[in-house]
Amino acid sequence: MKPPSVEDLLRELVPQVLGVLVRRYGQFEGCEDAVQEAVLAASQQWPVEGVPNNPRAWLSTVASRRYVDQLRSDQARRERELANATETAPEVPDTDDTLLLLFLCCHPALTPASQTALTLRAVGGLTTAEIARAFLVPEGTMAARISRAKQRIKAAGSSFPGAESPERLNVVLQVLYLIFNEGYTASSGSDLHRADLAYEAIRLARMVHERLPDDSEVTGLLALMLLTHARRAARTTPSGDLVPLAEQDRTTWDRAMLDEGTELAKASLGGAQLGPYQLQAAIAATHADAATADETNWRQVHALYLILERIAPNPMVTLNRAIALAETEGPRAGLALLSTLDSEERMARHHRLLSVRAHLLEKSGDLPGAYENYRLAAKATASIAEQRFLTARASRVKPSR
Repeated sequence: MKPPSVEDLLRELVPQVLGVLVRRYGQFEGCEDAVQEAVLAASQQWPVEGVPNNPRAWLSTVASRRYVDQLRSDQARRERELANATETAPEVPDTDDTLLLLFLCCHPALTPASQTALTLRAVGGLTTAEIARAFLVPEGTMAARISRAKQRIKAAGSSFPGAESPERLNVVLQVLYLIFNEGYTASSGSDLHRADLAYEAIRLARMVHERLPDDSEVTGLLALMLLTHARRAARTTPSGDLVPLAEQDRTTWDRAMLDEGTELAKASLGGAQLGPYQLQAAIAATHADAATADETNWRQVHALYLILERIAPNPMVTLNRAIALAETEGPRAGLALLSTLDSEERMARHHRLLSVRAHLLEKSGDLPGAYENYRLAAKATASIAEQRFLTARASRVKPSR
């Protein structure tokens, strides 16, 4: 097997080493800075001198020295911490605290945007510049966001949770799904995908699943990501234009990823409780099971959305149920269900609602209505790939004068 690149190795080791330091010293902010300095040293030395025999121990030792140096530079203020730090034997434990570190980064004192940024930095091993590029913000803005997040964690008590707290697991899963969704369909910019974010979310979800294999929602989330990501190659043309699900060449879907996701989706449904990720994975598995769009079991998809709507009500769930309902009972039925979302402040001008309404109006024969809604949807999205697609659809149904 080909050895991992230095970059991949460092990305894997960063959360492990940071976990060692946070457990040892209990100060997330200072430990994170020290690990970043150690990573910088490794990225300069290892390609030239070779990867050490025990890279995890090497990083831990260098990061610990950096941390102690930081304490010494401000000894008057941190005298007691320095005593604790220097008394600690420089041993690298076998335990991996990556999951606890993930829980710490999803601290409830942080905003979702800060949780996401800190998770990618501390657990994902991405640099501040990489995260800034992924979210299309200046590096200085992202650096300030991460700095504020670390300060808030410090103010809230930066040590690990006492256990892998179940109440925080939901937040962790939400953050990972948020990262995945941004990678699968970028909310802005010229590209439809940001594959690096989607891959990172899947990697982290795998890590959580390895630690908590019996948690049905964790299994469901990983299944959902795999089943969705398997379609990635079919979602765009060679020029980057969006291809909707019904028009995708399903022979290009990643079969291995579909098979793994399907097995995980089945396993997740064996749990005692039914959760939203399990249901969404089951819906994705139903799509994956159809050789063509026409062969999709839409009645099953609609039934699953009905259950999902009951246990986790959400306007987006209702919108997706409207699509399934239109496939089983006709576009007018779907449009009637969509009209129930018009009073939802979050949805009324959302491009997803406008684009689905346009699609159903087109299927019902109301081309002027479809044209208007496609135009409005194109204006409402910040994604250039989606703008191109919706503008093209509008042109297709534009009434002749």
